[in-house]
Amino acid sequence: MYDIAIIGAGVVGCAIARELSKYHLKILLLEKSDDVSNGASKANSGIIHGGYAAKHGTLKGKLCVEGNKLYEKLNDELNFGYKKTGALVLGFDENDEKNIQKLYENGLKNGVNDMKIIYTDEILSLEPNINGNAKIALLAEDVGITSPYEFTIALAENAIKNGVELKLENEVLDISESTDHFYIKTSKDSYKAKYIINAAGVYSDKIAYMVGILNFYIKPRKGQYILFHKGYGKIVNRVIFQTPTEKGKGILVTPTYHGNLLIGPNADENTDKDDTGTDIETLKYIIKTARKSVPEIDLRKVLTSFSGIRPTPSTGDFIIEETKERFINVAGIESPGLTSSPAIAKMVINILKNSGLKLLKKNDFDPYRPPIIIKKNLSYKEVNNMLNIDSPDQIICRCEMVSKKEIIDALTREIPIKTVDAVKRRTRATMGFCQGEFCTQRIKKIMAEVLKINEGKIEKNDKKSGFLPKKVNLKFFKELEI
Repeated sequence: MYDIAIIGAGVVGCAIARELSKYHLKILLLEKSDDVSNGASKANSGIIHGGYAAKHGTLKGKLCVEGNKLYEKLNDELNFGYKKTGALVLGFDENDEKNIQKLYENGLKNGVNDMKIIYTDEILSLEPNINGNAKIALLAEDVGITSPYEFTIALAENAIKNGVELKLENEVLDISESTDHFYIKTSKDSYKAKYIINAAGVYSDKIAYMVGILNFYIKPRKGQYILFHKGYGKIVNRVIFQTPTEKGKGILVTPTYHGNLLIGPNADENTDKDDTGTDIETLKYIIKTARKSVPEIDLRKVLTSFSGIRPTPSTGDFIIEETKERFINVAGIESPGLTSSPAIAKMVINILKNSGLKLLKKNDFDPYRPPIIIKKNLSYKEVNNMLNIDSPDQIICRCEMVSKKEIIDALTREIPIKTVDAVKRRTRATMGFCQGEFCTQRIKKIMAEVLKINEGKIEKNDKKSGFLPKKVNLKFFKELEI
């Protein structure tokens, strides 16, 4: 019997698990895929939003501002990678100017103070590569960038270290109720829990329906992205937005935490909750729109494209409530869900307290989680000299300078991993210029040795999760640039 079962190990589920691990509770974290952060939590912009965009009076507006303030301390504890960069919301005409003024006023209402409206000369002094036709911008200093999947992994590792039980490859198939607890049937086993927290992302409506909750549904909304070479993120210093529309914050141009450039996403209503493919026409639109902000984006530096499915709620706002006795919905957590996730976790704690759950804090809670990635400043020659040395410092991925000991560290932590992509998300191996052509087999060899499994059975990704999405070939970007 568990005190609490959390369904879904994305950033929200893992943030809740970590917050609950501060208390004397028996906690179960269920995830249908073979790793944490395999949904929208690994395929988003990685932006820690400032809190000026979400409408005042909504949970989105409140929790975005609260969550933003928690990231610096969380990064000190969990070492996932976070940097405050600031952001510009660009305007090109009178209508944009009106909307930027509204954003500024909305931000003030939400409690955002470190922002101001600036004009062309100051815009170009801050960002020389911005389109000179930008007439006005909202400068928001509290915006930051992070690696969303590394954040999710760090939360989960620390939660497990503090007593949470993670069960991967356990898709919830059915939930039934008893007088004082729930029975949860999964694809692997069955469990009992006094409380359920539904953090199942794009499938949170499906989970809610299992207990008769029919007051919302999730509209899958796909957003596609283009990722550029590491180092090319220097073309901008801040996150560059355009004036938002009713469908979202629009096409952004941003450096990533690790120095790549990222552009996107669009927003397409999508009936398939698993279709994370990319297509040529959408990517053309993203490129054209991004170049309105930063005209000289070089498509020869494209690494790959990807997409994520946002769990857009029919209610228009986050759904965070004890909808049914001992059943707490944490659903419809679209943007700014990443930013809000630490504050969402604290809100769930208060809901549990108000529901009557006894929460006794641990004296031995350990908030610290050491980093996996070790920053290196090696020359090309030094990297080549370390490719075949017999040492834990041997470089396995030359593009990202990932060592053997970093890969072994990733393989021997709290979360069991068994695919090359799981290693990638923790170490950045295979994320470089060659996209794994050089290092994939080298990684598999280490995995086979450490995990005591047959090298031939190690997959690149979780094939059990369904079909592999179709992605636009890299050749398209080069031809488009020519």
